[in-house]
Amino acid sequence: MFEVGEYVVYGVKGVCRIEEITHLDMPGADKDRLYYVLTPMAEGGKIYAPTDNQKIAMRRVITREEANRLISEIPEIELLWVPDDKQREAKYKEALHTGDYRAWVSIVKTLYLRGKERSAQGKKITALDERYMRTAANELYSELSLTLEIPKDEMEDYIRERLKAAR
Repeated sequence: MFEVGEYVVYGVKGVCRIEEITHLDMPGADKDRLYYVLTPMAEGGKIYAPTDNQKIAMRRVITREEANRLISEIPEIELLWVPDDKQREAKYKEALHTGDYRAWVSIVKTLYLRGKERSAQGKKITALDERYMRTAANELYSELSLTLEIPKDEMEDYIRERLKAAR
C-alpha cells in the first residue's frame, strides 16, 4: 500500500500525489472500501482510486538511480515498430496504458525515428504519430522531471546531452 504524500504513476493520468487514504462518503461509493485521493501533477482536480483496484496500473515514481540508468540505456531500448497503422495504434495505446517508462521510451524513440524518415521523404508526421509521441513524451518527461528535479520543458535537451556525452 502507498503512503500519504507519495508520488505515484496512476494509469494514463500520469504522476499524482497521494493526498489522503480514506473511506468515501459519496453516493455510489462503497463506504467500507478504502480510496486513495490523488492529485494529478499535470492537471487539477482529484482522482478517487480504490486501494484494491486491479484494473488501472499504479506504481511508485521512478527513483533517481532508476532514472539515470534508464537514460543511459535509451540507445539499447527496442523500437515499437509495427508496419500496419491500425495495429500500430493498438500497440501504442497498450504501451501507454502499462504505465511502464521503458515502453514510453520505446514509443518516443520509434516515433522520433519515424518522423525523421518521413521528413527525409518530404512528408509530415501523421496526426496519430504526433498524438502518441506527445503523450508518451509528456508521461516520460513528467516523471523524470519530478525525480531528477529538472524542469519538464528542459528534459528532452537534458536527455539528448547525456546521451551525446556518453558516446
